[in-house]
Amino acid sequence: MLRSLPFVALAAVALIDLFTGPRLGFLPLLTLGPTFASVSGSVRRTAAIGVLALAVCVPLALFHNRQFSTQNLLTLVTIFAVTGAGMLAAHLRIRRELELANVRMVAETAQRVLLRPVPRSAGDLRIALSYTSATAEARIGGDLYEVVTTPGGVRLLIGDVQGKGLDAVETAAWVLGAFREAAYDEPELAGVGDRLEISLARHLGGEKFVTAILAEVDGTGITLLNFGHPAPLVVRGDGTITPVDPDIEAPPLGLASLAASAPKPQRIPFQDGDQILLYTDGVIEARDHARAFYPLGERATLLAGATDPQEALDELRADLLRHVGGPVLDDVAMLLLRRQQ
Repeated sequence: MLRSLPFVALAAVALIDLFTGPRLGFLPLLTLGPTFASVSGSVRRTAAIGVLALAVCVPLALFHNRQFSTQNLLTLVTIFAVTGAGMLAAHLRIRRELELANVRMVAETAQRVLLRPVPRSAGDLRIALSYTSATAEARIGGDLYEVVTTPGGVRLLIGDVQGKGLDAVETAAWVLGAFREAAYDEPELAGVGDRLEISLARHLGGEKFVTAILAEVDGTGITLLNFGHPAPLVVRGDGTITPVDPDIEAPPLGLASLAASAPKPQRIPFQDGDQILLYTDGVIEARDHARAFYPLGERATLLAGATDPQEALDELRADLLRHVGGPVLDDVAMLLLRRQQ
């Protein structure tokens, strides 16, 4: 539509000028052609539309007056000047579009390095992921996740860095790097949490922190270690949905000095057909136009009975976006695990 708009404008102005005559002076509106061309076209295209506008102006002026008047000459100069300005605007727009494309490419590359694609299956687990950044142009934010397969089982991390922007991304990189190393080295899940705390204490300053959940899935169940993060939801094979609140509230990573004791792992059964949804607070803090929070506990029924975990999670994400009615204001990460023999 944008590409055809210059031609539509030129044709409309020409027809109106033919029927109304020279008294109303519609010919200066031929500048709409190169103006519209500069919005979406190249510099060469804008120039071509400007030449076309001049070619339309000359016969229309001669048709009415048989000769060029001063007003007609001013119209030609105006078309020429607007075409030149449009060519400059098109050049600047194209250069900025290239710069934005490069920024997006760098951001996507950084995201692939920082937030690597999770495996869709690991043993008898099927894994689904949904990530929506509040920074649409950068496509990366402070939420983090990771899934690694170790000799002792599958270990997972999902977390949310305090703050936004590049500082949050840098902190997420420290957490993910420490987790990827510790997940293979530490025999116990609590040891992985200790390694993350030590790493953050070394690199974080002030009152920065990271809420997170560490999880380990083995043959009979799942072990959770919650550091001030929203409680995950367990969807049983019979459709029952239960939040897994920690037995003892623990502070986020980076604030271990505020805790009276270290957090303790919590083990729950995880059988064939069961699912567990881990998510960041961007899900439950999403509001609609009436400022009502997203009712995740109620909408999680979309996950029950689904044959494909990724399709079910995509449907839940679409439902969340419908609730918000626009772009999310905070990063949203969801990780769904389903045990399926």
